[in-house]
Amino acid sequence: MRSSLRLDAVLVQAVIAGALSFSHLHDLAEAAGQSGWKAWAYPVSVDLLLVAAWRRLRTLRGSAAPRRGAWTWFAVALAASLGANVATAGLLDLNDVPDWLRILVAGWPALAFLGGTLLVHTPGPEPEKSAQPEPAEPDTEVVCEQVTEPAPALPASPAVPPALITHARKLADAHHSATGRAIDPDTLRARLGVPAAMAEAIAAQLA
Repeated sequence: MRSSLRLDAVLVQAVIAGALSFSHLHDLAEAAGQSGWKAWAYPVSVDLLLVAAWRRLRTLRGSAAPRRGAWTWFAVALAASLGANVATAGLLDLNDVPDWLRILVAGWPALAFLGGTLLVHTPGPEPEKSAQPEPAEPDTEVVCEQVTEPAPALPASPAVPPALITHARKLADAHHSATGRAIDPDTLRARLGVPAAMAEAIAAQLA
């Protein structure tokens, strides 16, 4: 219940602050000669640029991409919003707006369009490369299965590495489970990619 009340209070405060800021921006734009719908569009443009810059900063958080541009446009939009709020607090005569302020208000649409375009079309952080999956079997077994060319001819009773015997025993058990028969040297040679002499030597040790 406390979390809901606290969230509602923050939301109400945000709505009030947004409405007041919107009204101040409208009054300043209208006083600077932007009448009708243009006076209402000015605060929308300022707030949209502020939100776009903030979202850009959140996107770049934790990455190595430069954030100077996003901070620059965030500061520009914040200065426009804060300046309008301060100016309408009695520090500026809205019936006699200076020429430089009229120029700033009139030039704001082009500035906001430039800032929004740069924020949207500036390249973002590069996606992280996914980690390579680990092999399901030991390296020795994978190397044996990836042999595509037969090894040089060996003596009649070649020495067989223990790891190869272990892998051959797994293949023999799988073959026996699938067919009900013991694996023969030709099948071993095809599965392991070894010479016929070594396949016979392995079959003899599996018997």
